[in-house]
Amino acid sequence: MLEINNIVKQYAQHRALDDISLSIKRGTIFGLLGPNGAGKTSLIRIITQITGPDSGSILFNGEHLNPQHIEKIGYLPEERGLYKKMQIGDQMLYLAQLKGLSKEEAKRRIKHWFEKMEMQTWWNKKVEDLSKGMQQKVQFVATVLHQPELLILDEPFSGFDPVNADLIKSEILELHNNGTTIIFSTHRMESVEELCDNIALINKSKKILDGSLVEIKNSYRENKFKIVYHSQEDSIPINYALFIVEYNKRVDHTTTLFIKILEDKTINEILSYLLEKVEIRHVEEIIPSIHDIFVKEVTTNRLN
Repeated sequence: MLEINNIVKQYAQHRALDDISLSIKRGTIFGLLGPNGAGKTSLIRIITQITGPDSGSILFNGEHLNPQHIEKIGYLPEERGLYKKMQIGDQMLYLAQLKGLSKEEAKRRIKHWFEKMEMQTWWNKKVEDLSKGMQQKVQFVATVLHQPELLILDEPFSGFDPVNADLIKSEILELHNNGTTIIFSTHRMESVEELCDNIALINKSKKILDGSLVEIKNSYRENKFKIVYHSQEDSIPINYALFIVEYNKRVDHTTTLFIKILEDKTINEILSYLLEKVEIRHVEEIIPSIHDIFVKEVTTNRLN
């Protein structure tokens, strides 16, 4: 759906984006990650045509990005932009018509979403009379009313209590299941793990990581395992030719063993070795989380 080719953006003496290229497939949830000031918001503003690149190009469904595409894009910015003294119903109508909906169609969709999000009594309320979380729900509905093909969400769970965060998450997944392509920008790595198909990590205006979530996590595997076993013996001799013990905890004859296997060995060899001595209860490979990968790459990039 979206081809981002060699984008460069300069603000005075600061280069916000330096030769950024990404490919976002239709129907996926794409995680756009990076620390504060990395360049994520600058890229989003270019995609939404708030600003333009100094060089490079963006293709939307194979066409060069142009003003006609705006009606096909929904954008929920981190800094929300509602009119605080305007009645919510009138505001929804106004924003929906800006996206090309007729007044009657806009009313129909607003009614549908207000019922879905338990906002039926909000039509005549003003934004300033709502809590932050309630305002977030209004902003979310305004973002999706026109059924965008591409939905850009910048910290969509900010300000929500756990119940409403789950409600918004459920709506995001339903939109995704119905074919909406989603760019998801957040610092909540647990949400990235749960929702995203593909991710890109930007730091200091450059792309430093890009690919499918599963492939990236697998590429950072370190041959580490957690093994839980039961034994009446207080200690089991460790064969250091097989593995390196990093942490060993024993409670009521049950030992939790965290190990890093040497590169020329396998988990089968470890298990064969232990099976002669103990009763194995649990085996689990420890794969780095996206949080761990994020911290490692950003820290390494900062040192370089």
